Amino acid sequence: MRTVGRLTEAYDAARLVEFDSTSKFVLLSDQHRGDGSRADEFAKNKVIFTRALNHYLEEGYTLIELGDSEDLWEFPHVRHIVKANGMVYSRIKKFFEAGRYLRLFGNHDAQLGDPRYVRQNLSQAPDPVSGEMVPLLPGLRVEEALRLRHTGTGQEIVVVHGHQGDFANDQNWHFTMFTFRIFWKWLHAFGIASPSSPIRNSYKRHKVERNYLKWIRQSHVALICGHTHRERFPRPDEAPYFNTGCCTFNGYITGLEIVDDQILLIGWRVEADHKGQLQVLRRILAGPQPIAAYDRVRVGGLTQAAEDARHAAIRAASRRVPARRDGPKRSAAERSMDLRS
Repeated sequence: MRTVGRLTEAYDAARLVEFDSTSKFVLLSDQHRGDGSRADEFAKNKVIFTRALNHYLEEGYTLIELGDSEDLWEFPHVRHIVKANGMVYSRIKKFFEAGRYLRLFGNHDAQLGDPRYVRQNLSQAPDPVSGEMVPLLPGLRVEEALRLRHTGTGQEIVVVHGHQGDFANDQNWHFTMFTFRIFWKWLHAFGIASPSSPIRNSYKRHKVERNYLKWIRQSHVALICGHTHRERFPRPDEAPYFNTGCCTFNGYITGLEIVDDQILLIGWRVEADHKGQLQVLRRILAGPQPIAAYDRVRVGGLTQAAEDARHAAIRAASRRVPARRDGPKRSAAERSMDLRS
């Protein structure tokens, strides 16, 4: 693996997105949208995902999809994916038209790194009623990485999919995609996953994450990614590595929110109320924590003015954290287990 070098390349070429205390972001990854067939991992969570998008649309969030959003390894025809997920793409189109949609590519949708492919496949789509081609996401830019920079403090957060430097999923993705299409796709339909995937292979997953941490220690920049399907939310005294988790868990999805200069890990799932009626609910799994608390790795190089601004941001964000009323404090892992149960 050459994850450190690849992450640095992605960082250097990343699109800069500035934000402040009024900005709202929701970061979701690894939807693996398919064509609605038995092998489509996203189909079971389509309603949950759509409900979450409705919420973020109404609340003024910017949607960032971190890659592997369409699973083009298993389902090579984008038009089939769009047709099977009309509700989802109609919401994404609203984010896009409002200037509130940012998109990265991962390994399962690496084709989107080619602007020509994006124009040919996502600029327009057939109308579900008339069949005529209508605009979908014309002019969409798909990036490898984003640099979120706070206008007040200068703090940066790098956002990538997370496959960078993972040989089978980065440099050798064409061959890996080929094996998926002719072999693993059919086993996948019966619940058998590739043993080389970091999703199922714990050794590979931890190796990938160790490389993330190595890059963070060298670059002194916070990192948000997906890829491993394993949600992560560090304490302020830990290396600032965040992971959104994914949207293909059995009956729930996870992601990250950045709002009011705070970051939090959230989950959405179907629950029954006291009358037995089903509803899709949002739960906080970890946080909120002030974003500035994760800039501590850069403190040694900050000016006194920047350091004062950092502490002021932490104090201001801390005052906005509501008092807990749900008993003893529990870890993020415990709250995540509640969501999965």
